[in-house]
Order: sequence, then C-alpha cells, then structure tokens
Amino acid sequence: MILKYISSSFAKYASKWLVLTIDIFIVSISFILSYFILFNMTMNFDVKKLLLQLPIVSIISLISFLIIGSYKGVVRHTGVRDVYNIFNAICLFSIFTIILVVINRKIDLINSFTVPLTIIIIHSLLSFIGLTASRYMFKAVYANLLALGNYTPSKNVLIYGAGESGILTHTALTNNPKAIVKVIGYVDNDEQKTGKHINGVKVYSPDVLNESFLLKNDISEVIFSIQNIDNNKLRKLVESLVDYPVLAKIVPPVDDWINGELKLSQIKKIQIEDLLDRATINIKNSKISKELEGKIVLVTGGAGSIGSEIVRQICTYNYKSLIVIDQAESALYDLQQELKQNGFHNFIPIVSDIRDKNRMNNIFNEYKPNMVFHAAAYKHVPLMEYNSYEAIKINVEGTKIICDLSVATGVDKFVFVSTDKAVNPTNVMGATKRIAELYISCMQQQNKTKFITTRFGNVLGSNGSVIPLFKKQIEKGGPLTVTHKDVTRFFMTIPEASQLVLEAGSMGTGGEIFIFDMGESVKIFDLAKNMIKLSGLKYPEDIDIKVTGLRPGEKLYEELLANGENTLPTYHKKIMISKVRDVEYTKVKSDIDQLCVSNMFFDMDTVLLMKKIVPEYISQNSDLEKLDVKKIIEKKTNTTTILQ
Repeated sequence: MILKYISSSFAKYASKWLVLTIDIFIVSISFILSYFILFNMTMNFDVKKLLLQLPIVSIISLISFLIIGSYKGVVRHTGVRDVYNIFNAICLFSIFTIILVVINRKIDLINSFTVPLTIIIIHSLLSFIGLTASRYMFKAVYANLLALGNYTPSKNVLIYGAGESGILTHTALTNNPKAIVKVIGYVDNDEQKTGKHINGVKVYSPDVLNESFLLKNDISEVIFSIQNIDNNKLRKLVESLVDYPVLAKIVPPVDDWINGELKLSQIKKIQIEDLLDRATINIKNSKISKELEGKIVLVTGGAGSIGSEIVRQICTYNYKSLIVIDQAESALYDLQQELKQNGFHNFIPIVSDIRDKNRMNNIFNEYKPNMVFHAAAYKHVPLMEYNSYEAIKINVEGTKIICDLSVATGVDKFVFVSTDKAVNPTNVMGATKRIAELYISCMQQQNKTKFITTRFGNVLGSNGSVIPLFKKQIEKGGPLTVTHKDVTRFFMTIPEASQLVLEAGSMGTGGEIFIFDMGESVKIFDLAKNMIKLSGLKYPEDIDIKVTGLRPGEKLYEELLANGENTLPTYHKKIMISKVRDVEYTKVKSDIDQLCVSNMFFDMDTVLLMKKIVPEYISQNSDLEKLDVKKIIEKKTNTTTILQ
C-alpha cells in the first residue's frame, strides 16, 4: 500500500513545473562540473566568477526550455521525441550563451560573464547527457515502483515483426504503466536482423517458435505486428502456436491507429475472422464511380448482411438517389441511423415486401430507378427445406416481380445476388436461387434491361453463419456442433462480396454470371478446433466438438460452377464469368410461371416441378429424396410408353 501511494503521488505531483525545476538544477550542476573537468578536477579557477555566472546560465536555460517546451513531456513515457526536444533546447541554450558572451566582450554589459568556448561545449554535452539520463532513470524507477506494487502480473511476450510496426508495438507495451510487460525478443524473417538488438531486445528467427523456447522463457503472448501480412501465412503461423500455452494477438493496421499512435488497448486477441479474412480486392480499372454517377439506385434486402454493405459502399459515390427496401423494420431503422450518423442523407428507406407486387409497382413507377441490386432472399438451407412455399414465394416469385418491373420501367441494369448453393443444388433454397438465375437469363433475351448475376460462397459475419454460432457455443461452454468431420466451405468477407456486386454492375453487359476466386475451402471441423484454441481453451479437455450429421439438404462441399459450365476471364484475375450451357428459354420461362401459380395454391408438387426445371437438383439428407425416386420412376414409365 505504501509503494502504491508513493507511485500514485509521484504521478500526481511530478508536473511539468517540477520537471522544469529539476532540468535547471541539472544544467546548473553540469556548469559547475564543466569547470572541474576543464581544470583537471582541481579548483584552479575563479570560484567567485563561477558563482556570478551560474544564475545567468540558469536564466538562459530557463528561457531555452520554455521556448522548446522540453519539460512538457511525460517523464514515464520518455521516448526518442523527448530526447530530440532536449537536444534542441541545449542547442538553443548554447547559441544564446555564445551570443551573450560575444556581445558582453564588446559592450561589457554583464561583469565577469566571459565564459570560455571550451566550457560551453563541455557544459552542453554534460547537460544533454544529464537531462536524458535523468528522464530514463525516473522512468525506470517509476516502472519498478509499479512492479513492486504489483498492479498487474508481469508477463513475457514475443513480438513477431522487427520492422517499424514492431518497434512501435514495443514502445506501446513498455510505456503502459498498468501493464508490466517484458518483451523477450522480436521474431523476424530478415536474416540481416537476426541476432541483432533493437531497443536492447534481441531479434530471433522464426525457428524459436517452438515448445522448448516458449516454455523456457515462459512466453505467455506472441503479438503479430506486421502490416499487410498475407493471411495464409498468418493462419499457418497461428496454427503452429495453438497447441502451446501462448495467446496469439495482432496489431491493427496503421489506418486504425488513434491519431497515428498505437494504443495498448488496440492490440487484440486474434479472432478466426483475422485468419479467414483475405485482402480486399482493389480493382485498378474500376468503373463503379462512372456507372453510379447521377443514377437512381434501388437495393432490395438493403438491411441484410450483403444488402446493407452494398448500401454503405454506394453511399460513398456520387449517385442521384438511393432507395433501400427491406421488410425487416428494426434492421432498416438501424441502417438508417448509421448512415445519418456517418453524414449520408441522400437515401430513402422503405419498409416493404418484394412479394407485394402492387407496392413494388408503385415504388418502381414513383422513383424510376436506373440500377437495381437485388439482394433480398431467404437463405437458410435447413429452414427452407421444409418451407418450400416461402422459399419459392421470395426467391423465385419475388425475384420475378422485381425483374418484370425492371423491364417494364426501363431499368438499365439489374444485378442479382446469388449463391454457390445454386450450383448443382441439393436443397430447396439452392434450387430456388438457381431457378431465379434461370428466370433472369430468360429476361435477358428481351434485350431491354441488362441482367447480371453474381455468385458467392459463405460470408463472414453474416446472419446465421457458422462463426457467430461457434462463438455463442464457446461462451456457453460448448460443445461446438459440426455436421460432418469432412464438411468444407468457402469464405469471403462482406465488403469483398459487396465490392464484387458493385463491380459486376459496372463491368457487366448483360447475361453474365460472375463468379469469384474464393481461394482454398476451409474444413469446418478444423475451424471449430482453431476457434476453441484461439479462445484460450483446449480441445477436447475444455470444450468438445459434437458431430451431429449433415442437415437436410446440406452438402459436404460447395461448388461455384454447375455441370457443363466453364469460365471466361475478365480484366481482373480473381473475377471470372461463368460460360453457362444453353437453355430453352421459352420452355423454362413457362415452367417458372407454372411454378409460381402452383405455389399460390399450395400445390404439393411444387418441389417436383422445381426438379423438372433444374434437372441437376438432387435432394440430399432430406425427406424430399423420395421425389427423386418418383422422378426416376416416371421417367422410366414415360420411356416404356414411348417404346411401346
């Protein structure tokens, strides 16, 4: 308690004026020492003359310190900038002293103020050393007082990255009074840095990231401080650490630093999103700005995961008007407030259902949009498997309504947000999205509105995605539920997906299905294990993983291309166009119209009709598999009849 009181009192009363007083005292002592040094540690000099010069030197130093402001720095956070200010103050002091000596020699303003140039040089060096050393001494004493007071337990850390970001991370760690941290070393791939010291801390090669070194040095944290690190590399590094009793943390990008300065609170534990997140696609020849210039844009499902991000990105462009439609009142209200707080006001939020044809007709005729981004959809596979009426009503009929109105009102471009589950669908949701794609292809044949489709994989952080589910299960103590040990998924970020949609809208000329290079697919079981370990827990000791079996309609793996499709390149290597197989558009459009009519009357054969429209739609892990058997029997019967 006494040490705690002393340290808090020191922090309270060691104000800048006390620092200024101490600085002047150090300069005065240095002036006296300079005479002793010049005269070989003897008193063979005029002491009376020295005593007359001392007050003048103190006044000159006071003026110099006030001008430069070197005394204003917080002593316990002394750094390179503070040393630089001390150097400037001493230089200014020396200049003032020399000028005064020269003037005094000619005019004799101040009696006995004839300081030798050698004394001024020695004094400047002693003062600089004394002022700098005193600050670092007080800094060390303060840190030791805190350590003795045991504010927080001391911990040993490694900083991965010996560049500028790593050095600033070291400064942020060591300058924080409430976190007693010892940086054991830097880790860097640069062989020229390996074995050297930075700020008195040794630089090691990545080979030290092993159990022997980590346990021997009692490392509790490894902080990754490399700007623009490749995510595949980061994932491999973190995965190599998850079996050791260390916590992996990451320093945010420089753009996220507060006023260009890294705060300790910004160094966060690595989340699974940091490992799956990939660099945003920056398309050099983007036409988005030109495409949206002065346009009236309409976004359906504008309050959803993808739709809301599309809206946010559109808001940064110089469009004429933005209409945002969603039936989710609360989500739309939240988006409205967010946009207003960010200074965006040129948008119109409308609470409405895309299935309401009269209301949609009213909106299209009132606002006359030039571009439509259609993101409204039901997307949850297990739910839609036994709610086919709603899936067809929204994903097929809702899309049909928006498409028809786009053509009727002269919309220039219609961009449809589809999914990889539409490829060789095994569930109702995927089949409805594929049928919507087919209807859009049919409408493209009218050559009035340019219809464009985009396909994505799973979106990180979207409603109902696996990562938020795992987080909730970890908070509850587990177990984590995985449908199959071998199930894999592609992942992309919401900003990535939304940028792709906007880019598709600008580059598309009509009739294309744009697909995205999703990188490597991720094994969900491995994802679950890594999430447990990144949370500081052990698998299976602390939290287990339960395999529940594939859900109705669920695939083991997703695809981006259907059978019979291949790709054509675009001007960006990560964006491709699917070259779709030929479709008998008149028949397909007629079948889709029939599907919508049958669905209105709750016809039980609607799923069978969907399987007719999409022949590759084969149900998996679902009671609807019996319809595939029925379809095969009917096909055999028809073949037998024809032969007879």
